[in-house]
Amino acid sequence: MRTKILLLSIVLSLGVLSFAQTADSSASNRQDLSALNGQHEPPMLGIHWARGFNPFARPVQKGNNPNMTYHGGVIMPSTVSEAIYWGPRWNNNTFVGDKITGLDSWYTGFSNSNYAKTSDEYTGSNGQVGPVVTHNGHLIDLSTASNGSSTSPPPPPPPPPPPPPPPPPPPPPPLDIPRGNAGYCAYHTFGTCSGVTVQVAFFFNLDGDPGCDPQDTSGLHSQGLAALANVSGHELSEARTDPDSPGAW
Repeated sequence: MRTKILLLSIVLSLGVLSFAQTADSSASNRQDLSALNGQHEPPMLGIHWARGFNPFARPVQKGNNPNMTYHGGVIMPSTVSEAIYWGPRWNNNTFVGDKITGLDSWYTGFSNSNYAKTSDEYTGSNGQVGPVVTHNGHLIDLSTASNGSSTSPPPPPPPPPPPPPPPPPPPPPPLDIPRGNAGYCAYHTFGTCSGVTVQVAFFFNLDGDPGCDPQDTSGLHSQGLAALANVSGHELSEARTDPDSPGAW
């Protein structure tokens, strides 16, 4: 069955980036993202771990085969990207800075670049990874973003109690969502939305985060933009070569 594949990336505080492709892939084991809630989330794949965090703390095994294993799944022969910036601070020009224009430029420049071509050696059941990325710009969603364990909007608040009058509302939520104690900077996952296969990459607000800072010394970008571009390169390359479960590589 021919399906439309979309990769959606989320930056908390927050932005989301989406990428689409056409590929042959069964939808039998995919999850419908339109029905997600806090209890049913898609798996976290291709996690970009924070500097100094070792989730596999174990001795290095000598003599292991370094070659990757093909698992019989699909890849993304081509990609269409779109950024979705999620969270109320994306209405704050000081916070936004160069992030939105910079990431639009990054995704446009990624297409057919030598960096993109480093993944061309990978093939799947539906063909070969291609270097072309068509970037469709961005959207801004000013609703409060979820945390890093959820790609779904927060559930609506419960209705107010009956008389006597309800207590005053709680204070507003924070205006951004940094990484906090999470040991990762970003990840990608997958699902379906209204029958369309969707690849999702999820990024925190990485402003001032030393664990996710690529330490760019060019002076041409803000630290926050450099960090988001760094994890974008990681997740986009992984999603193109290993977009689905069981995945290709």
